[in-house]
Amino acid sequence: MQDTPETPKFIVSLLAGGVAGLVCDVSLFPLDTIKTRLQSPQGFLKSGGFKGIYSGLSAAAVGSAPGAALFFSTYDTINAHIIRNHSDKVPLPVSHMFSASCGEVVACLVRVPTEVLKQRMQAGMHPTFRSALSGVLRSEGFLGLYAGFGITIFREVPFSLIQFPIYEKLKSILRTYRSDGDLPAAQAAACGSISGAFAAATTTPMDVLKTRVMLGSDVHGQPYRGVLDCFKRVVAGKLFIICHMIDYRQCYFT
Repeated sequence: MQDTPETPKFIVSLLAGGVAGLVCDVSLFPLDTIKTRLQSPQGFLKSGGFKGIYSGLSAAAVGSAPGAALFFSTYDTINAHIIRNHSDKVPLPVSHMFSASCGEVVACLVRVPTEVLKQRMQAGMHPTFRSALSGVLRSEGFLGLYAGFGITIFREVPFSLIQFPIYEKLKSILRTYRSDGDLPAAQAAACGSISGAFAAATTTPMDVLKTRVMLGSDVHGQPYRGVLDCFKRVVAGKLFIICHMIDYRQCYFT
């Protein structure tokens, strides 16, 4: 019999996830801006450097709470159903991974449009939320808000598959040292930090592709024709830089 903590009710997960997502995204927003600018095809300095590191905060604030709420409510609901009805057939880590994957897919329905607007503001392409929204709708239509949806799912699902089993396992280990079975917030946060850092490091290449596709075009202003085209251009650009650093005169591209 697997020892599992009591799963929060749906409304608790919805509210707690929304508040946690909003607080996390707002407090760490400057780091997110720096990451986006580092991943931008224009480069860190041309995308704004350390100036205006709160650009895009309005877009993040709009989407962070509902996105996180959808994720955690979906995760807890599906996880609770599997544990309650199929715990004898489905291992606990598999339940966590499947539930987190479902949560990410649902959350991305809200997360991707706000990510598109936020990252374009972070990269200096638009000064305000309103201009970013009108610019995307005017040039790309409604579907432009979902640019990079596929690669976002391709990044977020592996992220959750890595993060949540580690997160739950770390919490389970720490609970064995406590008689009441409850973890202090600091210890739970430490578990989340460790698992999240490992998952983020593992999925960074996919995150770079997600950022490039959402920004829409390369350093020359040429639009990306899908994720594969973006991947080829990123790799080609890196190879060019590496060869130039070694000795560009000795490199021949066929």
